[in-house]
Parts: sequence; structure tokens; C-alpha cells
Amino acid sequence: MGRTLSRDDARKVVIITPALREDNNGNWQTAQRWRHFLAPNVRARLARAWPEGEVGRDEAMIALHARRSAASIAAWQARHGSGRLAVVLTGTDLYRDIHEDAAARHSLALAGALVVLQERGPLALPVECRAKARVIFQSATARRALPKSDRRLRALMVGHLRAEKSPETLFAAARLLADRSDILIDHIGAALDPALAQAARATMAAAPHYRWLGSQPHETTRRRIQRADVLIHTSRMEGGAHVVMEAVASGTPVLASRIEGNLGMLGDRYAGYFPWGDAGALAELVLRCRESQAWRHAGAGLLAELTAQCQQRAPLFEPVAERDAVRRLADDLLGTGPAYPA
Repeated sequence: MGRTLSRDDARKVVIITPALREDNNGNWQTAQRWRHFLAPNVRARLARAWPEGEVGRDEAMIALHARRSAASIAAWQARHGSGRLAVVLTGTDLYRDIHEDAAARHSLALAGALVVLQERGPLALPVECRAKARVIFQSATARRALPKSDRRLRALMVGHLRAEKSPETLFAAARLLADRSDILIDHIGAALDPALAQAARATMAAAPHYRWLGSQPHETTRRRIQRADVLIHTSRMEGGAHVVMEAVASGTPVLASRIEGNLGMLGDRYAGYFPWGDAGALAELVLRCRESQAWRHAGAGLLAELTAQCQQRAPLFEPVAERDAVRRLADDLLGTGPAYPA
């Protein structure tokens, strides 16, 4: 049995994250959740950069983002070596930066451990780095699906307006479905790209059943996911999308672009994929979901099939599974053996 250590005796880990509380994005949520999981026997502090703050007390580093945290990764390795250094790879790391950016590639070489957030992540790494990789699925608390009406299909997309999320695919699909008053499409996401914000407004004018709601608090977003009949996820690259696991944990099926990051979350045989950027294929899936609404309570049709497939994947995203994996990572970095009660 492990024991709970005092604050002074707890081991010290620094988590480098490009995003902190005010950013309220996936990096911040991951860093905050991992800090919570490691307490109380490992004291984790969050920082944008290293060296910064309690440098002399840090015993290991977990760095989110190979490119954006590259300077901190190099500084740690130069002072402490690679043995207590883990790098967590995001979607832009895996599917863009390590192929185009020398600093991101250097981070792979410097790290003693690499962490990917879905099961196909290791395949994107250079062959010589794969032995250092481990998969840690992120998690979301389970929530019950809220009551749904069969009168209309409520579709929801959660994704900031930026190129990596490919909101143009949703805009085009909404226009294709503009005459369907029985299909409502809501879109939550901040306007990170002014041109995409303008396109969202134009889509609202052309497709009256599409609504861009802008940025929303996390609790509001989760409740909208619970209410939705289906979540739409159009991204061009993902490391392991929070919103996908939040939908799965809420009993809400997903329509997702067929990209590596989504395949690694939902599985190769999932029935809700459409080719990335193909608005027509997405619109067709939405229509099939609408047509199958009346049959879902009987366990028939596409909505019922997608719901059942998501339920099969749900255990991967349970908080206890992520907590145990993060604690094993910290134990390995610190070389202490199990630090927590069995």
C-alpha cells in the first residue's frame, strides 16, 4: 500500500503548457486534469515556460506540445538529461509540425518518453521514436443523455473557428440542408479567424436553421452536448479531441471526419465517418440520422448503431483509466515505483 505524503515530502513535477486558465482550451484542460490526478503524492505545477518559477525544486518535466514547448524541453534536457522528461504530442505536432519543423523534431529526440492521446498516434511518429511512445487516452466524466425529441434532429459542432477544425465543411453542409426545418445545427466556438467568423455569419443568413453561438462556458457546452442528437466533428487534424470523448461520455453519437486522430478515438470500424472536407457526405450522414430517429428506441437505424459503437468505446475515456496512466507516467519519470495506494 502506498501512503499520502505531506506537501513538503511530495515529489515535484512541472507541467509545461502553452495554454493556461485564461485560454480555456484542450491543452489547459489536459494540464489541469493531470495536475489533479497526480495530487497529493506528486505536486505538479503548471508553467508556460522553463526555467521559470520553482526551478530548483522541479524533479521531472511533462511538456505539452513538441513545437510550442520546444525551448523549455531543450532547456530541461541540457540541465537534467532525458530520463525525467516526457513530451505529450498534440494533433498539430503529430500530423504537421514533426514533419515540417526542426524544433518539433528535436523535441522528439530529446524526450525520454513520448505520450500520444489516441491509439493511432504512434503510427505518425518516426520509426526510431516509437519505442518511447505510450498511449494515454484523455477522459471526461460520464453524464446521462438528456431527453431528446424525435420531432427534429439537433446537431451540434463544438470547435473554434480556425483552419485545423475545418468549419467550412459544416458551413457547406448547413447550406445543403438549408430547406430542412426538421434539422437544427448549432455551432459553438470562438472566432479565432475573422474570415471564418464572417463565413459563419453568412451561413446563418443563407441557412436559417444553422446558428453560430460563439464561445460558451464549458458547463453550457457539455449540457448542449447532452441535449444533442449527434455531435459533428469536421477537423482536418486532431491529437485526440476532447469534444469527441465528451460526446461519447454523454451518450451522444459522433459524425467525424475520417482522419487519423478520429480513427484512433472511435475505432477503424465506426460507422459515422465522412471523408475530410466532404460536405455532401456529411449532409448525407445527417439526413440518415434524421431518418433513423424514429427507430433508435428500438435499437435500429444509424443513430442506434452509432450510439452502441460509442458505448463500446466509452471505457477508454473513463477518468480512472486516465488517472492511473498519468500516475504510471509520473512514477516512471521519477523512478520511485508506485507512489499511490493500490
